[in-house]
Amino acid sequence: MLSTSTESAVRDGGPPQAAEPRPDTARYERPLLAGICLLAALLCLWGLQHSAYHAFYASAVRSMTDSPTDFFYGAFDPAGSITLDKLPGFLWPQALSALVFGFHPWALVLPQALEMVGCVLLLHVLVRRWAGAVAGLLAAAFLTLTPVTVGLGRSVTEDAPFVLLLLLAAEATWRAAGKGRPRTLLLAGLWVGLAFQCKMLEAWAVLPALAATYLVAAPLAPRRRIAHVVLAGAVTVSVSLSWMLATALAPAGSRPYLDGTTNDSPFALVVGYNFLTRFHAVGVDAAGTGSIVASRAAHAGQHAAPGMGDSIGKMVAPGLATQTGWLYPLAVLGLAAGLLMLRRRRPARTDRQVAGYVLWGVWGATFFAVFSFGSVTGHTYYMGVVAVAVAALAAVGVVRARRSRVLLPAVLAVNVVWCAGLTLWYRDFEAWAAPCAAALGLLALLLAAFRRPAALATGLAAVLLIPAGWSASALSPRYNQPGSLGRVGPTSTRTGDTLSTLGPEHRRLLAYLTAHRGTARYLAAVPGWESAAPYVIAADASVLPMGGFTGRVPFPRPTAFRALLDSGRLRYVVVTRADLRHGARDDERPVGALLRWTAAHCTRVPRSAYDPADHTRLLYDCGPAHQR
Repeated sequence: MLSTSTESAVRDGGPPQAAEPRPDTARYERPLLAGICLLAALLCLWGLQHSAYHAFYASAVRSMTDSPTDFFYGAFDPAGSITLDKLPGFLWPQALSALVFGFHPWALVLPQALEMVGCVLLLHVLVRRWAGAVAGLLAAAFLTLTPVTVGLGRSVTEDAPFVLLLLLAAEATWRAAGKGRPRTLLLAGLWVGLAFQCKMLEAWAVLPALAATYLVAAPLAPRRRIAHVVLAGAVTVSVSLSWMLATALAPAGSRPYLDGTTNDSPFALVVGYNFLTRFHAVGVDAAGTGSIVASRAAHAGQHAAPGMGDSIGKMVAPGLATQTGWLYPLAVLGLAAGLLMLRRRRPARTDRQVAGYVLWGVWGATFFAVFSFGSVTGHTYYMGVVAVAVAALAAVGVVRARRSRVLLPAVLAVNVVWCAGLTLWYRDFEAWAAPCAAALGLLALLLAAFRRPAALATGLAAVLLIPAGWSASALSPRYNQPGSLGRVGPTSTRTGDTLSTLGPEHRRLLAYLTAHRGTARYLAAVPGWESAAPYVIAADASVLPMGGFTGRVPFPRPTAFRALLDSGRLRYVVVTRADLRHGARDDERPVGALLRWTAAHCTRVPRSAYDPADHTRLLYDCGPAHQR
């Protein structure tokens, strides 16, 4: 006789499934998968020795290698005065890499390269379990040849570890749904909580897809499925909020100040500064959360690529689509084919095909909607989580429709036209690709008309030619510099090293400050992270960056600033003439008040004492004996 729970499961959608049998590995699969992973590694690792420091993140990594406290909080400066304007989890692998290999630009990029190769391999595993070996290989290949994948593997941004952690959560959810095991679902909650440490609330956008997959596909009664999802959600929330709670409970004087906030609150940092401010285009006001609300003008220069603004249509505009959306038509085919199959077959609730379409359909739709309405401030690296869903759905679309004499050739033709249309915005970049793709597409249609076996391979080659060319362009420093923010192709920008090296004038000033430091905690205070970065990266120097990332953070407050001076923990302040002019008329930036007080109450050190040739920087001695 069946147990009560088994009877409930049978009534609710079919008998409980046994552990999913592992499909036979075809002889071609492992060599092809190895080749795809090697290609991904090549695209991500090539030229890594030419990496450059991203001055803001590299400064934090350098500081995080100095002490466990700086590591945990993600301190920007070696003295642990102020944090990044994000949670530090995504930089922990980079700091560990720097501790193992030394503080070099390539050591900071290496973790992301390995993480993206891991994403390719993990996506293959997921799609293979869903739709078979061919679909798994296609998904891995599609993801490898998506420019944003290569860009993330060569960048220092949060999204490489973020995407990997979400894929790990999807893999755990898939296994949990197949067997109805809550322990495995709790593991998925752990992965999402760790992803929260990389991208904060964006990590929770995956929860609808994971929850829906388990609620639909697990061979259990509804009450048990719901209970398991609630437990996993509790794990997710607990792990997600762990850093925030630990930071909130720590005495303010024992940890760095939280950048991006006016009240030193982790809630303001995560919910206000890094979430609500992303939705200013739809009228969300984050000013009341205790977060800094930066001017939109600050991001104007980041919208250099076409369609990189905050309009709802940006996801299909060239600025983002050329990095992640080359296979949109094939992905739509995959989703539509799945919905049609479900309508016709009406499979059991626990059918694994249903689970796959729920997982990737809800995943893609959720992130597509979030980024459509939320600001990505000109950055393409946000699109990594979209790319994995597009690759999975596109691969399954090809496999599901490959026997069709009309549908698949038509969609492939549409996809070639879509790819060629995107290139019209960049006529001077790889101008040969669109005509070649069109010629291959026509050849594929002719082969399909005569039912030749090579039609599908030719059609796929036509579709992948242009995105593959964009991805391969990352091998040239002209179109991607390792250590940058992940954009590949003609719209890429070089990170450069102007904020990460000490010029002769910096070195002379640093020598003077070091010689006259005495027992001070800081060599000097400087207005803004840009002024501090060269000293931190090149010399691991303890400078005090005032104003945070935006320059609008009230750190240090005037009373705390003067307390540092009176106690001898700080003596010198370095400013530029431009800083003084700007501070004299800027009442909105708290750092302006500190600069005005410095100029009015401190003794200016003669240039002849530290660098007679330096006509840019001004050095003020604010020790108790030199205050007016």
